[in-house]
Amino acid sequence: MKILVFIGSLRSESFSRKLARAAQDVAPEGAAFQFTDGRELPLYDQDLDGEEKPPAVVELLERVGGSDALLFITPEFNYGIPGPLKNAIDWASRPAYRSPIKDKPSLIIALSIAPTGGARAELQLATVLKGTATPTFVGPSFAIPAVHEKFDASGALVDDMTKLRLSKTLEDFCAWAETHQV
Repeated sequence: MKILVFIGSLRSESFSRKLARAAQDVAPEGAAFQFTDGRELPLYDQDLDGEEKPPAVVELLERVGGSDALLFITPEFNYGIPGPLKNAIDWASRPAYRSPIKDKPSLIIALSIAPTGGARAELQLATVLKGTATPTFVGPSFAIPAVHEKFDASGALVDDMTKLRLSKTLEDFCAWAETHQV
């Protein structure tokens, strides 16, 4: 299964990026990961959304279209999702209701240094994906509180409970995504 991971933070050593690497490490056999953070995308502008799209947009649309499933790993910024992640979704959702993101099985993982674990960002992202007709995995929500305590100095995920949850959630998600292929 080809999984495109949307990393919600641009920072090179962000907790979202570290968690994406950890997800790749504990994913079920047969899961192949690609990563994107939307860094190269222009802000969505309908004037640029014609027959000839910017090269970064074309690449994103091809990567979304070529994936079997999507994994969104997002921090919570000011009670919501980061701008670059929303921008990437805006580009991937065009043309509306005929886009490569439509009907693509997806999983949301939110994280925060706060005790809420990014729950508000998770809810906001689920609402945005609903608007793009992107089905999200229905299971226990996956929000990681105190994320800054879950990694060691080298960036490795060292929290055993988070590792276990991540492994089990990815296993369940991949099984679900297999049954939701269009």
